[in-house]
Amino acid sequence: MSEYAFRKINIDALDEDVLLPSDLYDPDPRGPDGVLSDAQRKAGEVRNLVSRGDIPGALNTILSEPPYGDGVDEAKDLTKNSLLLILNSTRASEIPTILKSLGQEQQDHLMAYIYKGMAAIGQGSDVSGSVLLNWHAQLTEVAGVGCIVRVMADRRTL
Repeated sequence: MSEYAFRKINIDALDEDVLLPSDLYDPDPRGPDGVLSDAQRKAGEVRNLVSRGDIPGALNTILSEPPYGDGVDEAKDLTKNSLLLILNSTRASEIPTILKSLGQEQQDHLMAYIYKGMAAIGQGSDVSGSVLLNWHAQLTEVAGVGCIVRVMADRRTL
């Protein structure tokens, strides 16, 4: 028994059922270059819509087909920054009406971006915690707790 060193065997190499992150969700069909160009186009559209005061249109634009997966970090940051611009530009009295006009999937994406913004608060970004908490509270009132559960259970990282 002493010639058999069982602690030196890599048991993961023997396991056929290794779960990789790429197995958890389908990759974005647009590809990294397509995702980045789409995010840049949407960021320009959002700036124009926000400058005209069309916050619901800007929110619908940025929340449709958000970038997810590996290799698209620049597009994710661009989308997050555009969304934070929208959230910071919205009056608190307009938030409930805007949230009610969103579909369930868009509400889920918005909740994911709110959490992503909360994670960036201490990292030198221009994120206002009070704005994010206000949006979170009002989104939870409109979409319910199920929105939070769906975001936490989603394997795709926005």
